[in-house]
Amino acid sequence: MTVPEALSELGGVSRRTFYRWRELGVAPASFKLPNGELRLWRSDLLEWLQEREDLAA
Repeated sequence: MTVPEALSELGGVSRRTFYRWRELGVAPASFKLPNGELRLWRSDLLEWLQEREDLAA
């Protein structure tokens, strides 16, 4: 999924916040395509969200 799609899934988190999370190493796993665009697997995003829920509980 694209970064805008992921941000939408995250309830409108800003692009800047997402990239800051990446800088800090706490963002969901992502990868770059040969053209330099960033992508996320939906399964990685869902797993990351579940981990956040588990930590909050």
